[in-house]
Formats: sequence, C-alpha cells, structure tokens
Amino acid sequence: MLLPGLVYYVIFRYLPMYGIIIAFKDFNARLGIVRSPWVGFEQFIRFFAHPYFFRLVRNTFLLSFYDLLFGFPAPIILAIMLNELRNQTYKRFVQTISYLPHFISIVSIVGILTLLLSPTSGSVNTIISRVLGLEPIYFMAEARWFRFLYVSSGIWQNIGWGAIIYLAALSQVDVQLYDAATVDGSTRLQRIWHISLPSIMPTIVILLILRIGSLFYVGFEKVILMYNPVTYQTADVIGSYVYRRGLQFAEFSYGAAVGLFNSVVNIILLLSANWMARRVTEQSLW
Repeated sequence: MLLPGLVYYVIFRYLPMYGIIIAFKDFNARLGIVRSPWVGFEQFIRFFAHPYFFRLVRNTFLLSFYDLLFGFPAPIILAIMLNELRNQTYKRFVQTISYLPHFISIVSIVGILTLLLSPTSGSVNTIISRVLGLEPIYFMAEARWFRFLYVSSGIWQNIGWGAIIYLAALSQVDVQLYDAATVDGSTRLQRIWHISLPSIMPTIVILLILRIGSLFYVGFEKVILMYNPVTYQTADVIGSYVYRRGLQFAEFSYGAAVGLFNSVVNIILLLSANWMARRVTEQSLW
C-alpha cells in the first residue's frame, strides 16, 4: 500500500534534486546539465553582491514573521472560542463559514482585494471618501500597505482551516477535567488557560516548528498577483525574484542558486526550531 506513494516521491521529489547542480554551473540548454561549464559558487556570490539582496531578505523575513506573529495564533484563538460554544448548530455554522475561504483560489482572493480596495469604485474607499470625508487611498499601489494586505488576507483565508486541527485536539480532552475545574470554582478563562491550552500544546509546538521551518518561504504566486514595480520596496521577495530572473529572463543557474540559498536557510531554521522546542518543551518533530 505504501509503494505508490514511495514511487511518487522518488520520481517527482528526489530524482529532480539532481538538477540542483545547475546552481553551480553556467547552464546552457543546448549543452544540457552535465556538459554545461562548472562555475562553482559564482552564482551565489553574484546574488550576495546584488544591490537588492538585503531588500529581498528583509521583505521575505518580514512578511513571514508578521504572518507568524499574527496568523499563527489566530486559528488557536478561533478554535478555543468555537470549543466554548454550547449551541452546536451555531458552532457548525461559524466553523463552516470560517473555513470556506480556504477553498477560494489565490487569484480570486487578490481579485476580491482589488475590487474592494479600488480607489474609484471599491467599497472601502467609498466609506473613506463619502463617510469619513477623506481622500481615497490607492492601497494596491502604495508600498506601505502591501504587508498589511498580504498578511490580513492570508489570515482571513486560512484561519478557519487551521482551526480544524486544534478543534480535533480539543475534542480529545476529557470532559471530566472541565467538570472538576468547574466544581472547584474556576472561571471559564482559568479552564481555558489550565486545561484547554496545555492539552493542545503538543500540537501547537509541532505546527510552530513547521511554520518556523518555512519562515523564509513566501508563496510567490500571491506576491506576484498583488505587487507591481511601485511596491517592490516592500513586496519583492526571494520567490518573486527567482521567478523574474530564473524564468522571465531565463537565468536558470542564477535562479536555481537563489532558490537553493532560500532552501538552505529554511532547513537551518527548521533544525534550530526543533532543537529549541526539544530543550524548552520536550516536544519536537524528532
């Protein structure tokens, strides 16, 4: 039963790793991977010396960090709030409504943002101009708004889906613990703090390790759909840079080198987060 899955990963995940050696070559499609000239770390040095290197690293880190800071606790809070509801019909309704955005494509999400934030016909700017009497704001064309829009739309899209995992963990908590705490006179907040949170802490730690391990990975699809040259200052990340240079400009070796650098950083972060979690909480991936 495991064989089809193993074959899939070997063929489509591990064998393609051979192509990563183009990061150390001056790849030429006519010559192929093997016969292309070897240049060592030249592509990496070229990236590190690029004037946009620090901007790309900063933007990638800040987008991921803000998403971790505000997006990671959001499903936990929603799951605990849903767990405290006694009306099961209302609970299922809220849960369904909250995770439906997860199934909306990124293209549609960005399209909704563009329509809502349009400076001429968007409902947000209509309120700003007609109700508040202020000038319309060009949200999608101002660099200072990009991070807020990227993170907030991501939270809205994924908060309900992420809460499912924590709700599943909370459903395994023995109800007698809550009953005993109630008899002892504890408040609802005390039951949440001393029973609910400790019960789902192993799940929180594992997911936190995985999130930190992808701290330098920002999905370039959404960034590319949202950004434009005016917002590059805060929107351009390593993933979008690899797309532009590696595919649009056909600099395959350079794009592979930048992508490999990003992957190595993520591996280091994952190992560090796992080590720290094992030392502090005794919970870890391995």
